[in-house]
Amino acid sequence: MSNREIVVENLGKEYPGGVTAVNDVSFQVKSGQIFGFLGPNGAGKSTTIKILTTLALPSRGQARVGGFNVVDEAEQVRRIAGVALQEIGIDPLMKSMELLTMQGQLFGASRKDATARAHELLELVRLEDAADRRVGTYSGGMRRRLDLALALVHKPEILFLDEPTTGLDPASRRDVWEEVRRLNRELGMTIFLTTQYLEEADELAEVVAIIDQGEIAVEGSPARLKASVGTESINLAFDSRETAETAVSHLNDMADNIQTDRDMVRLYMSEAAQTIPAVVNRLQQANLSPISLTLTQPTLDDVFLQVTGQRLQTEAAKPQAA
Repeated sequence: MSNREIVVENLGKEYPGGVTAVNDVSFQVKSGQIFGFLGPNGAGKSTTIKILTTLALPSRGQARVGGFNVVDEAEQVRRIAGVALQEIGIDPLMKSMELLTMQGQLFGASRKDATARAHELLELVRLEDAADRRVGTYSGGMRRRLDLALALVHKPEILFLDEPTTGLDPASRRDVWEEVRRLNRELGMTIFLTTQYLEEADELAEVVAIIDQGEIAVEGSPARLKASVGTESINLAFDSRETAETAVSHLNDMADNIQTDRDMVRLYMSEAAQTIPAVVNRLQQANLSPISLTLTQPTLDDVFLQVTGQRLQTEAAKPQAA
């Protein structure tokens, strides 16, 4: 099997004015792996992706995609990598069949082969019935599926997906998830995924890395990262941030790990369910009454909050039709 790894070593990127976007970032994506890359806005996520897809040059360090250096062998990288970026640049006046055929010819295929590949991809992403419609009439979900098809025209070995389900309704999102899994499972495709939906990373990624302030803050499997936060959490909602902070001062010694998020307090510990009566009693002694109390398992959202100090803010538009 060909080299389908992504290897990043001490990658750095500075912009004019002394702004450091990426600072000494290193990680490795194994062949055939789905790798989730997360980070708050301005953390260096987009810059890293641009470097890996040859859209930007690093200031220092190196990165290899499929064994090719992204600076010295950029053309080879573009040959073996498919890229579906967050911003979809599709001519609304063209038809999907025309776009896919043209894309295939740009990669060197004959018109006959490009047309055959276009038919194959339209069936793959379930757009064959809309092949002769102008793309401008497509719904948001249809456009996302077409964008994925365009990234697959040249049968890439490595696929970069930048927030592939932003703005989609839940059903369309899960359709994309299933297609990503199929590409990985049946074709052995390495997939580098960025997303603003932590549930998506948890569902798809074998390994997740969170970048914050230009540096990798944590990396590991979703299960291991969630276990590092705690086995269970008691979630207490209060009527104000101030009340939540007061509650923390009375509960600090009762948890292995404690987080405050606005008016919510989370206590992470083993055997959390058995500890609920003691927590309620402690709050009553302090004359504090939570609005609600729930018991949950840790999520990647909890991990994200722990390592970045903030929740991943979703800037997606309202879900669009499929």
